[in-house]
Amino acid sequence: MQQLIEDLGVLDGTEACETVNVSKENNTGKNRKLYIESYGCQMNFSDSEIVASILAKEGFDTTADINTADVVFLNTCSIREKAEQTVRNRLTQINTLKKQKPEMLVGVLGCMAERLKSKLLEEEKIVDLVAGPDAYRDLPQLIGQVDDGEKAVNTFLSREETYADISPVRLNSNGVTAFISIMRGCDNMCSFCVVPFTRGRERSRDPYSIVAEATDLFQRGYREVTLLGQNVDSYKWSHEENNKAFLEKKGINDVVNFAQLLEMVARVNPELRIRFSTSHPKDITDDVLHTMARHENICKYIHLPVQSGNTRVLEVMNRGYSREWYINKIDRIREILGEDCGISSDMITGFCTETEEEHQDTLTLMDYVKYDFAYMFFYSERPGTLAAKKFADDVPEAVKKRRLQEIIQKQNEHSLLRNQRDVGKVFTVLIEGHSKKSTDYLQGRNSANKVVVFPKEHFQKGQYVNVLVEKCTGATLLGKVVS
Repeated sequence: MQQLIEDLGVLDGTEACETVNVSKENNTGKNRKLYIESYGCQMNFSDSEIVASILAKEGFDTTADINTADVVFLNTCSIREKAEQTVRNRLTQINTLKKQKPEMLVGVLGCMAERLKSKLLEEEKIVDLVAGPDAYRDLPQLIGQVDDGEKAVNTFLSREETYADISPVRLNSNGVTAFISIMRGCDNMCSFCVVPFTRGRERSRDPYSIVAEATDLFQRGYREVTLLGQNVDSYKWSHEENNKAFLEKKGINDVVNFAQLLEMVARVNPELRIRFSTSHPKDITDDVLHTMARHENICKYIHLPVQSGNTRVLEVMNRGYSREWYINKIDRIREILGEDCGISSDMITGFCTETEEEHQDTLTLMDYVKYDFAYMFFYSERPGTLAAKKFADDVPEAVKKRRLQEIIQKQNEHSLLRNQRDVGKVFTVLIEGHSKKSTDYLQGRNSANKVVVFPKEHFQKGQYVNVLVEKCTGATLLGKVVS
């Protein structure tokens, strides 16, 4: 989700829930057509590429036209009620199409599938198949069950599955940037979050398979990879927690942590940019920051969700850090990586028991940090979470929305201020394609993850160019290429 909509600069929760990535057209003459819509986070988009790869070996091409599809999958998000409602509305729309084409198979994948399981088959009569995030290898068998006239469900959560051996089909790829999943699951039990229940426990992927995937992408012309995990800073591959025999065969004797993994991927090629998402404030280390500082091709940008600026609310959220801890971490980032390092955040307003004074603490923390952009939502209770079990959702919706608007207004001001600092500076930009508004302009991102737009001239997608920023908006830097 983030990469597709980050150029908006500021998100209030509505756009994020409705953001969707649709599978591309890939016609190699195979027997059946697969159409995938992906909702929510970058991990879901990465998972859809794994699904497409698994089914490509079973005789499926992907299609961008749902009307030509034999199998339709919605890869879903459960992080907010709005996200689930968006999928339910989409299923209602697809029902009209299925009435005209009853042989079309409709499946729900991902976190919503894991959370609701067989209820989806009962509540949404249109759904034929339900598969959780760890069940994608089983999709050929599940599709076979539906072909035989049965409904099919697999929502088993694995403690080992990382899909490390599967080469993803790059859906909707611009040929320049790509995701690499480095771990799955989450062990942080934030009280508002369903992810530990929908994606299971943390498990890290073999570092050599990650380096091999990055190397392959570079050789195929990609120039930027984003390392993905629910909490990348807790990445750890070791004898104790992984396959000892495999490690001995590879000659790996020590723990590989996230800082070491970053170093390994950065060494693939200096022309390959490295990004990562998402970091947890309690886990990101100075070793990671120093590794970023040593390598020019590791982008100077960190997504560091704060969620709230008040220590008591953070305790209720079970975030594992205080306001002061978070501020100290911001200070270390600025000290080691400099003031130009891009920092973004997630914020939830109106969480259980939040007072007006505690809301003001979030605003004052924003004033201290001055995020480049942020993803902002009012609290939406999710069934099964610790917050739903332990706390009353006691902040009125009208108050939540008013507080959210105050946060959005504050972030708009800070996004503009941070961009105004860049006017007159020259940045190295990786060209990702045409500007959304005109084919006479190209766009890419600088190291701090800011969208930069400039005249096309003779430049091409995939090139690095130096751009002098001449003006800006709150969401975009505008300039021209210089020597």
